[in-house]
Amino acid sequence: MVFHQIVEGNISLRHFVLFMFSCNVQFLMYESSAAQSVMDHVDLTSEEMTQAEMTREELVDALSRASVDMPLDLTSKRLSGLNLQNIDFRAANLRWARLNNADLRGANLRNAILDSAWLIDANLEGSDLRGASLASTQMQRANLQNADLSGARIVANLERADLRGADLSNANMSADMKNQSMGLMRTIVRMAKLDGADLRNSDAMRMDAEFASMRKVMLDNANFRGVELTGADLTGASVAGLDLSGSDVSGAYLVDLVGKDGIVGLDTVKNLAEAVTDRP
Repeated sequence: MVFHQIVEGNISLRHFVLFMFSCNVQFLMYESSAAQSVMDHVDLTSEEMTQAEMTREELVDALSRASVDMPLDLTSKRLSGLNLQNIDFRAANLRWARLNNADLRGANLRNAILDSAWLIDANLEGSDLRGASLASTQMQRANLQNADLSGARIVANLERADLRGADLSNANMSADMKNQSMGLMRTIVRMAKLDGADLRNSDAMRMDAEFASMRKVMLDNANFRGVELTGADLTGASVAGLDLSGSDVSGAYLVDLVGKDGIVGLDTVKNLAEAVTDRP
């Protein structure tokens, strides 16, 4: 379909190349070995990944002429390293954009499209990402402390990201069960910091949360079916109504849990005997 659109002149060759590139980097949401193999072929020090093609002032001017009904199209724009604090990107199309190391503290990204975008090491502390789309988004080591991602659609790589105090309530972080041609595509928060984050009523089915720090995280009524929780620290987490069916808790810290009697699916949890619990 994309090839025919090029022939018919509906999309540019550059967008086609970026489309093919994004198809490859989607492997980064799969198994760790495959992700590392693909990352080995991505030059994160290249101008494409580190240099901006417009200034903050130019971007603000372009956004000032956009509206919610006619949002700005920033598809594939290179915005890495820019100071974008408190800018209103509301509903903007940032698909395939490069925002690595960008300072997006306090930015309004509500309902923004960030599919296949790159935000590695970006600072999104306190940003508004309510209802945003983050499919195939690269956010390794991003700072999302106290960010609002409530109601967002997230199938992103958030390995080692800082999500402490973030609002992920009602977020859809479940695996993409319709797109498995290259394997299971899912959200990764491996070794991320989610202490004190709000994941109430979220859907995180089959998420990879291995060795994540989730102390005092709010997980009430969340769907954690099939989640990889090996080595994760859930000390003091609020878990009333949490569905852990089929999850793997080998080596996980499940102590001082609040509402633990309301956990669903404990009889199907894998390696529960290998988890650290309150029992003597």
